[in-house]
This record gives sequence, C-alpha cells and structure tokens, in this order.
Amino acid sequence: MSEEMPQAPVDNSRQGPLPVDDVFLPSTYAQGVPYELYARLRLEAPVCRIPEPAVGPWREGPGYWGVFRHADVKHVLRTPADFSSHLGATQIRDPDTPADLAFVQSMMLNTDPPDHSRLRRIVAAAFTPRAVRALERTIAERVASLFAEGECDFVDVAADLPVWTLAHVMGVPGQDRRLLYDWASRVIGYQDADYAGLSTAEAASLSPIGRLAVASRPELRPGANPRSRAALEDMFAYAHALARAPLDDESVMAAMLRGGLTEAEFENMFFLFAVAGNETLRNGIPGGLLTLLEHPGQLARLRENPALLGTAVEEMLRFWPPVMDFRRTATRDLVLDGQRIGAGEKVVVYHASANRDPSVFADPDRFDVGRTPNDHVSFGFGPHFCLGAHLARVQLRAVFGELLAWDVTPAGTPQRLTSNFQNGLKRLPVRLRRR
Repeated sequence: MSEEMPQAPVDNSRQGPLPVDDVFLPSTYAQGVPYELYARLRLEAPVCRIPEPAVGPWREGPGYWGVFRHADVKHVLRTPADFSSHLGATQIRDPDTPADLAFVQSMMLNTDPPDHSRLRRIVAAAFTPRAVRALERTIAERVASLFAEGECDFVDVAADLPVWTLAHVMGVPGQDRRLLYDWASRVIGYQDADYAGLSTAEAASLSPIGRLAVASRPELRPGANPRSRAALEDMFAYAHALARAPLDDESVMAAMLRGGLTEAEFENMFFLFAVAGNETLRNGIPGGLLTLLEHPGQLARLRENPALLGTAVEEMLRFWPPVMDFRRTATRDLVLDGQRIGAGEKVVVYHASANRDPSVFADPDRFDVGRTPNDHVSFGFGPHFCLGAHLARVQLRAVFGELLAWDVTPAGTPQRLTSNFQNGLKRLPVRLRRR
C-alpha cells in the first residue's frame, strides 16, 4: 500500500487469544508475513511457546520458543554459548535421523565457535571488500543485460543475477548455472508444491559433470527431508566432480580444497554456497521491487535523488527480509524475557518481527528509502552475520540502480512462496519500458 493511501496503524490492543499456531504454519506466509500478529506478540508474549503441528507428509514436531523483540533476537544470535547453532542445527524442522543431524552439523551455518571460526576463515577471502570490488564491474555489466522492454516475470529475471554471481565465485561452468537454481528451489521451497520437485536444467545443455549430476538425482519418498544427505545426492556428486576439474585458484572451491575440510564439511560448504547465497537474493530482489511498486511516492523520491540508493537498499532489506527466522537450541536451562527455557529446547528468532520493533524503528510499518539509522537484522547478527552480506548489497545496488532508468508497472498479481522460512515470491509480472 502506498504512502498516498496511508496504512492504518496496527491495532496492538488485546484481540482475544493469540493465534500462535499461525506463526509456524507455512500456509500463513502464502498470504503474507503476519506483521499484525508479530506486533501483538512483541507486546503480549515476546518469548512464547509456538506449536509445531504436522503439515502434509511432515510429522508433528515438539514445538519451540519463538523470540520476537529486536533486543532478544540480537541477544540470542550473539550468545552461542547459550543458544547453539550446532546442537539441533538451524532449521525449525528437526533432521529426520541422528545420522542426518550429524551430517548437517558439519555445515558452517550449523556450527559454533571455534569450529565456526575455522570454517569461516577458509572461505572468507572470497568475500572481502577487495574481492567484491573486483566483481562489481562484471556484476554491473551483467545487470545491464538483464532487462528488456515488454512484459516479464521479474522473479525469473531477477533469479539470473545471484545464480550467475555464485557460479562465477564458485567456479561453476556457465552452462551448469541452472543446476544451482534447481537445488536452491528444492531445498528452500520444499513446502511449496511448485518448487519442491523443480527441475529446469536441460541435460543436453549441461557440461559432462552437470549431466552426471542429473543422472544421480534421487527418487524421494513423500515428506523426505530435502536437506538430508540422501536427498541431495546429485548435488554432492556434482561437487566432487567439480573439485576434480581444473579450478581458478581464486574460486571458493579452490579455497575449500586448500582448507583441509573433511568430506562432510566440503559437501556442506558446497551446499551452503549453492543454496543460501542464491535463494536469499532470488527472493530479496523481487521483494524489494514489489515494495517500491507498492510505495510509488518513495520510488519517485529515489528517482529524484539516486544518492539515496544505499539507504533504500537497507530499507528494502528491513521491510522485506528474505529470511524470516532462524533456529537455535538452548545449551542449558536459562531464562529469556521472563520465560524459563530448558536445555535442549528449540529457540527460533524472528528477524521479520525484529525488523518492525517500534522500540528500534520509528513508525516501523512505514517504508522510507531515506531511513537512517537502520539496525535491521536481515543479515543476522553476531558470529553468524552473513558472510556474503557485502556481495549481496553490491548486487542489490546494481539491480535497483539500473531499474531507476526504467519505468516498471505491474502486469498481473504477485504470487507468494509458501514457506515459513523464506520470504519469497514465485511470480511478479511487470511491464518494463526504458525511460
């Protein structure tokens, strides 16, 4: 809704029992992020129990503690000694078996210091400001080629850039980029029928190792965890084959091989780059554009003053956080905001709620391309602050800087991704015309 038609303020008065079941259900997010519910929770139950009912073929879970205030979210994220990324990994859904848990615990995302620090150092060189600056010109050139006059689905257009960038950073052959897109869709979008079985890469167009990966794709039983080792056999077959190919010494893959990773660490590191570095921007770029289209006055303000691009990107990230939540596990009995949390219990922080906390953000439901300061947590906080944040910002600034030279108008109804984790769009029909 645009500022020409001001949003009604969220009614934070008591409105009967809190519908906490809605917080977990993926179907809730197909209709939009439940910001009004988050606002009530911040006031009435900022740390509270959230049930985890069965959804389709996925079994019921034990429930978890949801954390909704900005200060509490930051506290959890910066205190791994109390809130571990390792004990139960970082997804709300528990791995299906102890073996599945042991495998994903080798992923950098699912480690605590000092193991996390060791793994992060191995690949950090690929994401230094100096390394990213070397990519900026090629990213800008790629962005300039993305748009053409006429109607398009902006979700498809926007998906090209993060996949292309990751392939460049990882040393993946250009003809295999679509595999990165498919793997991210299967892992992140498994709660949405349109994404769960997505396979868009045409075997004939792939490299020999890409064709090997397609041939290795497993048949999955309904409800199988898409993040398990067995479900991703094709991706890991590709990772090992790529590691045996000639590599650019500056690529992330080369750094991984030099780093002395175990086999499980290597496979999980490839997973992390192929999926996490892809899907966040694939959702964040269309989400940023939809936000601008819904606030035409702010879009006009940005066109009139392109110097606001940096703060505008930060506000898009605050207003449309690509990742809505992350899980931790309590390492001991403790108290958070008056609630007693037992050792081993799940604790899930809601970035999307923290980003609308009125104690931190004035008029938090207002989109303001000039907002500063902007202490959003869309890239996380603490030891796990997103390693690729600088590269993501470069890509966002490149896309929206280029779009200022285009008139963009809606050409259909946006369609949201069904997911309680990724704040995504499946379709965003628009019409582009160069200004």
